[in-house]
Amino acid sequence: MSASLREAAEAVATKLSSHGYLVYFVGGCVRDRLLHLPVKDIDIATSARPEEVMQVFPHAKAVGASFGVVLVAWEAYLFEVATFRKDGKYEDGRRPINVEFSEDKEDALRRDFTVNALFESPIDGRIVDYVHGLDDLKSGILRAIGNPYERFQEDSLRLMRAVRFAISKGLTLEAETYKAICDQAHLLARIAPERIQMELRVILLSENRRRGIELLVETGLMKFIIPEVYEMIGCEQPEQWHPEGDVFVHTMLMLDELGREGAQVNEILALATLLHDIGKPATRSIDDDGRIRFSGHDKAGVDCARHILNRLKYSNNVISGVTHIIERHMQFMNVTKMRKSRLRKFAGSEYIWDEIELHRVDCLSSNGNLENVVFLREVLARYHDEPVLPPPFVTGRDLINLGLKPCPEFKQWLQQILDSQLEGDVKTRKEALVLLSEIAPVEKNTLADYLQKQAL
Repeated sequence: MSASLREAAEAVATKLSSHGYLVYFVGGCVRDRLLHLPVKDIDIATSARPEEVMQVFPHAKAVGASFGVVLVAWEAYLFEVATFRKDGKYEDGRRPINVEFSEDKEDALRRDFTVNALFESPIDGRIVDYVHGLDDLKSGILRAIGNPYERFQEDSLRLMRAVRFAISKGLTLEAETYKAICDQAHLLARIAPERIQMELRVILLSENRRRGIELLVETGLMKFIIPEVYEMIGCEQPEQWHPEGDVFVHTMLMLDELGREGAQVNEILALATLLHDIGKPATRSIDDDGRIRFSGHDKAGVDCARHILNRLKYSNNVISGVTHIIERHMQFMNVTKMRKSRLRKFAGSEYIWDEIELHRVDCLSSNGNLENVVFLREVLARYHDEPVLPPPFVTGRDLINLGLKPCPEFKQWLQQILDSQLEGDVKTRKEALVLLSEIAPVEKNTLADYLQKQAL
């Protein structure tokens, strides 16, 4: 029987301890255990130098020896074993240029937040606390260690990490820490977009994503992430359809509702929810009769979202998924009126379940009408045992094999045949090929020979 994560970590710690070294579990694993949250990994801190760790574990890998980090494998698990250290000067706002190996107290004092600087003895479970992290944990407070201005100047990604820890661990930002974040939000501009993207992802996938986005906005951090979000604040909407308030309020309500009915919330869905109305401020107009309109905000939103996501260095897959959902989110109002063929093509989208969830929270955060959600769920249920959008009976290869030369009409012919297939008017491949001969210049003899070769 294989060891659990905790048992494996204790085995590594015990072996180091048996060689006379001081060993602690440290950081998030201690914090989360005390908060009764799942512990997903365990970091180990020790008085042993990297070369000493590797003497105890000959197959270990020095992944960051100059910073005192060695990777130790035990059964199915990998553990980062780090030597107690104090950091040197920070020159890039992200990492120290060097470290000095030190004692456990100095190691605690170099860390970001008090609740992340707790040590736990793997031998007897004793908590070692040099920074009053236990008191803050009991009070539900996230406090920077020492001078918060210095902590954020050292590593400016801590600005976003503070928001992430606060919302994901149910903590409140301590007043001085909060003030330092607001005063130094501009330091986030020196952090690579890839790192910002990773922190934003965790915030958006948290159940408290709404509060996370609100904190990023309140502190000013969002100015250096997605500044376009501020344009949604105060962008009023027609009260008839949006009694909840402006575009920002509407979007926050959606983020709050997202996933509450059991839908799996992924990065593409969360980003699409945040950005689905990002095109509204630029397209807002008022008719002569005083009615507010946002004509073309879906298309404008696609362009804006693509620009934002490219700036943050998101993958092409994420950008494609998010913009696809934004582009189609206004089409949901017409689903009950669509012809069967168009409806099946619409419902055959790779992201249809994400789109349905976005439409659900969009409705609940505005007019409350879930008619289209119910309708589409029923449509998809009817195709439980077969694809909503099946493979076409006829392809471009068939047209070429029948002697037709590629031309602009190819797309039109194939689309007409596919529509007939989806409507149910054409039920077999043979019927589809016969229909082709009726709408395209295919010789009857050529078609007959082709059908025979195809055994149709």
